[in-house]
Amino acid sequence: MNESSKVSVVHGLALAGQCGIFGCQQAATLGLWHRVVQRCVAKNPMVERKMVELKDVDLRADPEAASYIKTEVVSVQFALQDGELLSLEGPNRYHAGDALVSAQGGNRWSVSRERFEHKYQPVPPTVMGQNGAYQARPIPVLAKRIEHAFSIARCAGGDRLQGQPGDWLLQYAPGDFGLAAQSRFAQVYRKVD
Repeated sequence: MNESSKVSVVHGLALAGQCGIFGCQQAATLGLWHRVVQRCVAKNPMVERKMVELKDVDLRADPEAASYIKTEVVSVQFALQDGELLSLEGPNRYHAGDALVSAQGGNRWSVSRERFEHKYQPVPPTVMGQNGAYQARPIPVLAKRIEHAFSIARCAGGDRLQGQPGDWLLQYAPGDFGLAAQSRFAQVYRKVD
């Protein structure tokens, strides 16, 4: 069995499990995973929908977008070396000195050092640049709820974030994006009046 067949088998089994189709392992291992996928799609049409790649987005011109402020205290460690962490939305590459942010619920992401000091302020006794607690500065961001699966680059040439239906697209500045799951968005963002 070649590598792509193995991936197909795993994909077919995963879809079968997600959709509650059991007893499909034999079909998947025989290379008939497309039938498993077809049965899965018949039970749940959302599975086969394609993710929309968002490009050339500017929420400043979108009447469905609104301004929100983040109201959260997070834990921060500054990276000692370059690396990558996997957030709920996708990979986040970082460089030595960048902030590695942890929030409630196990959410983690990275923020470049130059952006971090603009976006966060230390919570005493933490001093800027030290590991510790930081609060988001009350800087409005534009946000829009997206009703379909989507992906977008964090910035030009940056990491690709992946959102699920109902997630919120955040625009910090033109060409600078983030996203938040609906449940997290409701917890940490408030609409600017």
